[in-house]
Amino acid sequence: MGWWREGGSEVSDMSATTQPSTDSKEERLKSYLNQKASDGEIYFKSKFIADEVGLSPKEIGALMVKLKDSAKEIEIEKWSYTSATTWRIEPA
Repeated sequence: MGWWREGGSEVSDMSATTQPSTDSKEERLKSYLNQKASDGEIYFKSKFIADEVGLSPKEIGALMVKLKDSAKEIEIEKWSYTSATTWRIEPA
């Protein structure tokens, strides 16, 4: 379990292609989030996507704070905290 949409339905297709390793970690994460949010609002915890994006949960958390202010294509909200931060993402 990693991604879910408002209302609790889990996103079943969790496969994603990562960008070439020459991309910065921030760009790789932003591209990944854009892809996942393309169909609407999503919620996730960093620890559940870490392997998919090739980053540690701590790296994702730090990058999410940066992307919250810089990403224009998506809106990022630190939504809740229950054993780990839950992030809410939706297209801008």
